[in-house]
Amino acid sequence: MTNHGLGDWIHRREVKSAGRMAITAGTLELTYEQFSERINRLANAMSERGVQRGDRVAFLGENSVEFLETLFALGSIGAVFVPLNTRLAGPEVAFHLDDAGAKILVASHTMEPLVAAGVAETDVERVIVVDDGSRVPAEDGRLTLPVEQYGDVLEGASATRPQVNVGIDDLAIILYTSGTTGNPKGAMLSHANMTWNALNVISDMDISNHEVALMISPMFHVAALGMGVLPTFLKGGHLILEPRFEPGRALQLIEQHKATYISGVPTTYQMLAEHPDWETTDISSLHNLTCGGSAVPLRILETYEDRGLSFTMGYGMTETAPGATTLPARYSREKMGSAGLPQMHTHIRVADFDGNELPPNEVGEVQIQGPNVISGYWERPEANESSFITDDGGTWFRSGDMGYMDDDGFLFISDRLKDMIISGGENIYPAQIEQELAQMESIASVAVFGVANEKWGEVPRAAVVVREGHELTEEDVLSYLDGKLARYKIPKSVVFVDDMPRTASGKVRKPQLRELHGE
Repeated sequence: MTNHGLGDWIHRREVKSAGRMAITAGTLELTYEQFSERINRLANAMSERGVQRGDRVAFLGENSVEFLETLFALGSIGAVFVPLNTRLAGPEVAFHLDDAGAKILVASHTMEPLVAAGVAETDVERVIVVDDGSRVPAEDGRLTLPVEQYGDVLEGASATRPQVNVGIDDLAIILYTSGTTGNPKGAMLSHANMTWNALNVISDMDISNHEVALMISPMFHVAALGMGVLPTFLKGGHLILEPRFEPGRALQLIEQHKATYISGVPTTYQMLAEHPDWETTDISSLHNLTCGGSAVPLRILETYEDRGLSFTMGYGMTETAPGATTLPARYSREKMGSAGLPQMHTHIRVADFDGNELPPNEVGEVQIQGPNVISGYWERPEANESSFITDDGGTWFRSGDMGYMDDDGFLFISDRLKDMIISGGENIYPAQIEQELAQMESIASVAVFGVANEKWGEVPRAAVVVREGHELTEEDVLSYLDGKLARYKIPKSVVFVDDMPRTASGKVRKPQLRELHGE
């Protein structure tokens, strides 16, 4: 048996890092040996329940030991991990489960109403419930599928290491990213993608086996998983898990555990700095602060510099596992606004739409190549065809972002070819919101675009043309979306317009719409 994937990592650390702490989650503390034993038990339990190589198992819950055990256990038997965003609505969960063909759903019992709504009419055969908080029963009664308790599943399984061959290029994770056409796409992340990304991180940052990484960002996003969790485990560091981000609690944990490493988006760091305990909390242990999603505003940069801290910033996406570029802390002022340099084992070019590389300072599409880049999307041949370009230089992923390289090779993102909105680190695609609102009888036309927000960076706003003879209020529009979309996707405001600015072909001119109604 040879396992070249993520499923072998903790087994190897069991010996290399014997006696060292792997995870602290509240009052639960696990050494690498204890963590490895639990992973083996879950892997064997999954096999006993019919999970085989290539089968998909989904997880719905906040940051937890069980999340990570499911990831590594599935990697041990060659199965595929499908983490779901806890902020999705029931129909969205159902879409993800059905699209992935998930066989089992592991879920927090705090999510029971969402689970009940999500598993209906899917191929999910059973639900394994994690007892990690106050149970929230489903409104329409109990789940009709077989339901097991996570603790019982572990207790009844063997702790023997599974004997399954897993290749480095085998599929490890399907992670859904919002689609420009309204339907999410499953990015197929292999064991190699995640491994090479972790190697990129430890090549570009000072990650050591003494790292104490505080996970305050949700691990169902590739950023926390790829930039924080996996590099820490690869080096044999210590992970502090928090189910969700609360700035006061995070500051307390930094001081208590002498955390060395945190990652987040600009909003995360803003909320920490604005908390009343910021000035009195000992944060001197911190030395690695990573930030993605968008550039760190100057005022936040200065606030942290006043405490002797600096940021390593970067650019990436789910499809690059997620790192593509890194802006080292030493360049945070000199190259302010830059997305940074290509990561150690990743290549970046700026090209025209025919794939011709452009000279420095000329704007084109950012294209990415490397062992951390996905090979494609789950069962999306059309998306695969349009998202990659192959030439004499190999195959490049088309990011859909516009940018340029300066004379020193630093990447600057100048605009987004796609209409994606980044709100507090969450990717929002207007097409999905527009499709939902188009179902309202009172709406003749709708367009969604991003507007600046001091706290979240951007938030969605809907421009609506009301159908003749109908009446509509902002409250009507927003309440209609409640329960149909994740709350972070629901527009924060609505403007009513007489008409939309359009091209000759009838497409809405969103830049012009933003100019007219973006203030």
